[in-house]
Amino acid sequence: MEKTILTIDDDPDVRAALRVVLEAEGFSVGEAANGEEGLKVAERIRPDAVIVDLMMENVDSGSWLAQKLKEIGFRGPVYMLSSAGDTVRYNIDTRDLGLAGIFQKPIDPTTLVATLKAKLRDA
Repeated sequence: MEKTILTIDDDPDVRAALRVVLEAEGFSVGEAANGEEGLKVAERIRPDAVIVDLMMENVDSGSWLAQKLKEIGFRGPVYMLSSAGDTVRYNIDTRDLGLAGIFQKPIDPTTLVATLKAKLRDA
């Protein structure tokens, strides 16, 4: 069964790169440019997983979105994208934010795909 991934990032180049990688691996991809749009798209397409940029219109918009998704009943994994370096990985407890993990920019496509396939296989 085809899995749907929602990517939320204010950078259209990042969304395009994610789409190319994910579609090449057989995923269906939805996109949004900000947290509020992402919430609306999530309600419409019911993705299996969400990848959201940490720093978009608000510094913590990614964690805000993770909480809102939970409120509307989304139970899939939410991954955060960060260009802030390893400090984010070591200073944030992803579970406290309702996140499945953090992908550093630039994203390693192999790691991204392997992580999503492993997580969604269990779902």
